[in-house]
Amino acid sequence: MTGSSVEIFGIRHHGPGSARRLVQALDALQPAAVLIEGPVDASPLLSFVGHADLKPPVALLCYAADEPERAGFWPFASFSPEYQAALWANRHSVPARFIDLPATARFPEESKDRDMETDETGAQPPEAEDPGPETPDEPDPIHRDPLGALASAAGYEDGESWWSDVIEEGGGDQSPHLAFAAVADAMAALRETEADLELREARREAHMRLRIAEALKEFDGPIAVVCGAWHVPALKAKHAAKNDRALLKGLKKPKIAATWAPWTAPRLSLGSGYGAGIRAPGWCRHLWDSDDRVASRWLARIARHLRANGQIVSTASLIEAERLSVALCVLRDKPAPGFEELRDAAIACLCFGEPLLWRTIETELLIGADVGEIPDAVPLSPLLEDLKRCQKTARLKPEALERDLSVDLRSDSGLYRSTLLHRLAVLDVPWGQLQDAGRSRGTFRERWQLAWQPEFAVRLVEHLVHGPTIEKAANTLLATRMKAETGLGDLARLVEQALTADLGAALEAGLEALEHRAAQADQCLDSLRALPPLARTVRYGEARAVQIDRLPVLVERLAVQAAIALPYAGRNLDAEMAGELGAALAAADEALHLLETAGPTRASWERGLHDCLEDRQTAPPVAGKVANLLHASDSLSDADTAVLLDTRLSPGTPTLDAAGFFEGFFQGAAQHLIHDEGLRRAVSAWLTGLDPDDFTANLPLLRRVFADLDAMERKRLIDAVLERRSRAPAGLQPLDDDGAGWAAHFEILSKLLAAREAR
Repeated sequence: MTGSSVEIFGIRHHGPGSARRLVQALDALQPAAVLIEGPVDASPLLSFVGHADLKPPVALLCYAADEPERAGFWPFASFSPEYQAALWANRHSVPARFIDLPATARFPEESKDRDMETDETGAQPPEAEDPGPETPDEPDPIHRDPLGALASAAGYEDGESWWSDVIEEGGGDQSPHLAFAAVADAMAALRETEADLELREARREAHMRLRIAEALKEFDGPIAVVCGAWHVPALKAKHAAKNDRALLKGLKKPKIAATWAPWTAPRLSLGSGYGAGIRAPGWCRHLWDSDDRVASRWLARIARHLRANGQIVSTASLIEAERLSVALCVLRDKPAPGFEELRDAAIACLCFGEPLLWRTIETELLIGADVGEIPDAVPLSPLLEDLKRCQKTARLKPEALERDLSVDLRSDSGLYRSTLLHRLAVLDVPWGQLQDAGRSRGTFRERWQLAWQPEFAVRLVEHLVHGPTIEKAANTLLATRMKAETGLGDLARLVEQALTADLGAALEAGLEALEHRAAQADQCLDSLRALPPLARTVRYGEARAVQIDRLPVLVERLAVQAAIALPYAGRNLDAEMAGELGAALAAADEALHLLETAGPTRASWERGLHDCLEDRQTAPPVAGKVANLLHASDSLSDADTAVLLDTRLSPGTPTLDAAGFFEGFFQGAAQHLIHDEGLRRAVSAWLTGLDPDDFTANLPLLRRVFADLDAMERKRLIDAVLERRSRAPAGLQPLDDDGAGWAAHFEILSKLLAAREAR
């Protein structure tokens, strides 16, 4: 077919300026076919672009059919030139195809390699963060974003401003084809000093050249090729087809499955992993949506966000900001205000010259919260399909409105629902929020609040690299977290999470890691933090019918280890560390009471507490907390506790040490002062003996301690201090029956509560 020709348009991935010029060029060219840089085996999905229910941002998801965890994502926004090229082709009934290497050629060689590629979509819009040191596998900055490199060389902060100024605004009345020709010349100059291409890049360009040659034979008319600007010189150069085929020989072509997946603006802003590298998708979308008056509309958006955050922004300030942006534009020799000028003008005129105020709206303004949607006709990814099956089995609909759900773990349906919600939580999909989590653990009932958010689907799609089903993905992800966890307490919490989500493989891996780490544990604080989640796992594991026979022995070992190390761990601590140790001690002691620990383990624990209390080097807040725990467990009598308080709060004790002991003892336990006259007398003597300056200095401490008391408890404490007896309400008189009436009443209440619990 002699009428065929090729026009190659070098674009900047996810560049709105490139997209606008590209659409103009396609309108002028009217090609017979549109070839787009992208995985060739995902070409059938291009037919969905332009569907009424396909709303970007979206991503192409390609994965190995027999190993779904080997996957890759190719994100697109409404302003992506590739997306606009496919949209133009579908609107004009012109064939559109991808021409890059098959998706599997870009997958990691091993499924355990989780660093997914994103098809060279690393743009560098404004406010770009430092990407960190380059790795050998990472392309150089020029290769990664050639237009961004040109912009940087010209003194611009982002490639879009450079493209707009030099190509669009600076190009005057030049045609789109001349603009793309200029870009091609610039890329040719950049590639003149390029070293030999790595094998994968050479194969990509060879594959694209062969697909272009095939299209020339198939179609009669101009062929439009849309690719990253970096590849333009290579696709225009003459290469022997046999050499390109030889380069591709031996390339594996496993069967893949592909679909569209919803994406989000924050994920577009990521520069690595699955992200597209668009550091400011909000700004790029504004450039694409604004046909004129870009500066005025952007300043209006800034004002709207500032006002929403409680800042006062006047119309006069907006006018001055626009004037300043124009003045900056003239000083910097630019044809029109760009992002830098608008940002600087906004900080000066709308934020009172304070960059910190700008940063309060920067993320919301530059990134946004857009969430894509896909049509029902698009095949779902494996994890979304599995979720749909699970939702049907659980009879739960993904509704956006909040709704309460109560589940009974003794029923199969209730246990299934609970397990599903816990597994989704492991996958960072909090469809359900567990209410009263602390109280729910001790019963066969759980209360959830459900609310489905669109971005949850994106998170699930992203976790496909961990497995094709919710159970497998949650198992793999949790086991990976356990492997990376260094803290014994955090590892114990992950084991508890594996139990509640019924993830057998992760639970087994966690138990093995716990036993190994516990044998090497030398930090008292770490052992203490591990006890509460392990105790809950042991105590309530039977509610989920999970075998955890190894845990009780592990809990006892950790408790003994912590008790032995406690006297040394509590010495010479600053206030922050003393507070952390005291909180961990209280939680660990509560955990041992939960398990009703007795025998040698309980004896070792109490001996460790006594040794810590008697050690004069123990930090006062820790000593106070230990004394409180011993008193609560009756290991320290009321009389001995009162004597101890008299001693520790005596005038001979430095005020700072006495205050620390007081806070440690009564933090969360100020109710003891209501009922124990000896404790009350010791505290009263200490407070009344303080110098006025010392008393004033310790007022914040007193407020913290007594903040736990409610209004009635405070009244009762005041009455006790003033030795006032509370009077019974009028008409109520105590019965003189030695409590027989109350005993009968208590028996009736007990039966009612037992019956309610049985239901």
